[in-house]
Amino acid sequence: MQSVLIVLLGCCSIAAAQNLSPEVRAFVKVDAPLVALTHVRVIDGTGAAAREDQTVVISKGKIESVGDAASANVAKDAQVIDLHGYSVIPGLVGMHDHLFYPVGRGVFGEMAFSFPRLYLAGGVTTIRTTGSLEPYTDIELKKSIDGGQTPGPKMHVTGPYLEGKGSWAIQLHQLTGPDDAVKTVNYWLDEGVDNFKAYMFITRAELKAAIETAHKRGAKVTGHLCAVNFREAADLGIDDLEHGLFVDTEFLLGKKPDECPDQPEDPVIMAKLDVNSGPLHDTIQYLVQHHVAVTSTLPVFEMGSFPGRPTVQRRVTDAMTTDATNAWLSNRLRYSDSAFLKRNFGSEESPLPAAFKKELEFEYAFAKAGGLLLAGLDPTGMGGVIAGFGDQREVELLVEAGFTPLEAIHVATYNGAQYLGELDRIGTIAAGKQADIVVIKGDPSKKIQDIENVETVFKDGVGYDSAKLIEAVRGTVGSR
Repeated sequence: MQSVLIVLLGCCSIAAAQNLSPEVRAFVKVDAPLVALTHVRVIDGTGAAAREDQTVVISKGKIESVGDAASANVAKDAQVIDLHGYSVIPGLVGMHDHLFYPVGRGVFGEMAFSFPRLYLAGGVTTIRTTGSLEPYTDIELKKSIDGGQTPGPKMHVTGPYLEGKGSWAIQLHQLTGPDDAVKTVNYWLDEGVDNFKAYMFITRAELKAAIETAHKRGAKVTGHLCAVNFREAADLGIDDLEHGLFVDTEFLLGKKPDECPDQPEDPVIMAKLDVNSGPLHDTIQYLVQHHVAVTSTLPVFEMGSFPGRPTVQRRVTDAMTTDATNAWLSNRLRYSDSAFLKRNFGSEESPLPAAFKKELEFEYAFAKAGGLLLAGLDPTGMGGVIAGFGDQREVELLVEAGFTPLEAIHVATYNGAQYLGELDRIGTIAAGKQADIVVIKGDPSKKIQDIENVETVFKDGVGYDSAKLIEAVRGTVGSR
């Protein structure tokens, strides 16, 4: 029955792609029953070497064939697109891709207009929202995208945060115990979400109840945890852990069970940990043995760790409102101010660059030990990480962590599809799969920064104009 449902969903997705609203069709530049992408470099997402001078044939929303251009049999009625000098990669699978954004003083606003367009423009064809503040908005947005009414990626909607008593966020329901966790999970599964994210103040008993309830109904649970540490969560059967080492409280002095410390992150302690031996090495092995994935969100940590990083890009500030841009640039200056550093870290020299380097080491070591590393951006923090562009930056930072460009692309495509249980349909470029393909000018297998040069994004065989999508949201991030 499940396989039949998947087939039906795939058919519906293709049908919807061919019945687009005028609003969506305004962004379409390729929409033919048969399309041949010729003389293109194929980076297929498996981690294998790039294949030069290939032809990819797309038929009725799926990849019909991939092969050498010299011997490819292209039908006369196909729309042929010559892609000399271009590469194609699978659509990115964003695994920490919220639809909300910080709008000031701890308040977050839903970017239901700008973010779906920017995710798609950046080559992200599938997202997991990984924590929702407006779950009904996200559910309805997913319906609108699937129905061809709104441009955007395929969505896996996460339920509202599973948070415990003591939360700092006024928008979050605080669980009253395990029974409440069971009730909450079942309610939102009935409403249409397909995964959950546990948050900082949830207790072990509440988390255990949530995980067991979700698993009984085929859903998964991830977590940005604090009161519960990584090993405890692994023992409870959690599927995924967000952000990596930055949020694992097990190494903090005086950490008490089921309590989130007042200072949940200590970059000084973090930087001193060794991925090759001792407690951190043991934790890596523990997570791998318990089949717990880890979601990398390097862009949000880079933003606050280094003065002047990342480089301010015009495409980012063009997408943001003036107020959002000013707030972000002000935050950048504040984080590098000597008085701020002394007040928060007791020194005018920030410990964050060393902690960020340790995060890179942790993620690389985790993946090399056999762990399933996922990729996301987390468009929160101080406000400079935004949809689509941040997903591209995540792949670049994975290369900084030590992965080859091919390995980094594999993490951002194949691994996400594997976790979501969709590897038979997305995540690689291969015959029979959905035609979710990103056309990039240049060669990101050699120069990872070329991943920013997205020109066309195919979703279910329909090619969307990246530049038009970006232009459509100019000056809106931070407002809608």
